[in-house]
Amino acid sequence: MNMPHLSVSGAVVNRRRFLRGIGVGLALPALECMTPVFAKSVDAPPKRMLLISNNLGVLPKPFFPTTSGPGYTLSPYLKELAEHRQDFTVFSGLSHPNVIGGHMTDNCFLTAARDPTGSAFRNSISLDQYAFDHLGQQTRFPTLNLGVNIDRANRSLSWTRDGAIIPAEDSPAALFRRLFIMGSKTEIAQQQHRLQKQRSILDAVANDLQGFQRGLGHGDQQRLDQYFTSIRELETALQNADEWITRAKPAVDRELPVDIKGKAKFFPKIELMLEMIRLAFESDSTRIVTLMIDAFATPAFEISDEEKSSATYHHLTHHSEAKGKMAQLERIDFRQMRVLQKMLQAFSERSDGGPRLLDSTMVLFGSSMGDANVHNNTNLPILLAGGGFKHGQHLAFDQGNNAPLSNLFVSMLQNMGIETDQFGSSTGLIDMTSAAGRK
Repeated sequence: MNMPHLSVSGAVVNRRRFLRGIGVGLALPALECMTPVFAKSVDAPPKRMLLISNNLGVLPKPFFPTTSGPGYTLSPYLKELAEHRQDFTVFSGLSHPNVIGGHMTDNCFLTAARDPTGSAFRNSISLDQYAFDHLGQQTRFPTLNLGVNIDRANRSLSWTRDGAIIPAEDSPAALFRRLFIMGSKTEIAQQQHRLQKQRSILDAVANDLQGFQRGLGHGDQQRLDQYFTSIRELETALQNADEWITRAKPAVDRELPVDIKGKAKFFPKIELMLEMIRLAFESDSTRIVTLMIDAFATPAFEISDEEKSSATYHHLTHHSEAKGKMAQLERIDFRQMRVLQKMLQAFSERSDGGPRLLDSTMVLFGSSMGDANVHNNTNLPILLAGGGFKHGQHLAFDQGNNAPLSNLFVSMLQNMGIETDQFGSSTGLIDMTSAAGRK
């Protein structure tokens, strides 16, 4: 009888971390010492993560429940999700400490980088890239960074370890081609040639730096070591890309979508992108996706087939308690909740090798804006669905002294199988198995 491996220290070896010490971003084959006692079957569905943000948020009062715990009363907005009440948890009293500055916080939603309005501000690694950095490349696309109506040059949910923006793809058609349409032999050869050229450039840079580093001070030597680490990781990424170029892409029962032109078709564009995300997960083309809904960059748009907004999305959010604007925003938010409901339903109807796709996929919906009317960045609207967590509750934290949103991010990273107890400004994690939520 094969017994589970028992580790004397009780720790489980992380395959990617094992080689990181020598600067190699490759994963060892699965060894017995890397398997936790009584681990789940290797056939268990992989963990996935979808991170969605509307950068103008929602009206706070209709979103947040007035009671907490498992028996909380659904708020007006959350009643749109009533069918999936046991599939999600709603949070109040969460924010990023010292991440203030109105719309300047958009890019910090998944990073928790402090003081975005400061003259010396530099963003930090985002949750999705942190997860990839620890898990390694497991699929054709390690992560997908997407947007709707997005200002690609200035806004993104995804940021590198060095705080560089990763531009978001905003074309569902282009995304579909990347996911499911194989290039011609000529196109494949061209891609291989570009990869080889990039490798040659990296080799030349590395050779030049080998001589340059002699005689450097300690601080410069550390910075150069970090740069060498980045080069080695890029070399690994290029090798992985080369291996995927000729591998057949998955087939899906869906024709190439047609991009929806114009920013006024706001909700149809969101729904189309969410459909592409579902296909990406179902085909296991990726396991980590970010989606920024750039409401700030959205002009007057269609709230429904019968109604168009009277102003830009941004202008509406500065309603100053004007009843007409607030009424429009409520209709917009209700439509947004119905789009989320439709997505949760689609994820719950799809099997993931046994359980529902929703059960293996964490879906985070939220915003860096607690109240856009007054540019408030505290008490953020946060909802987490799926992922196998115990849901069906409202976890309420102190609205005057918020808990770090990064505590929830730590819980999500651990749910992905990442051994970490810290991310961003975290001070712990959120215990998703208790009504109190504190740990």
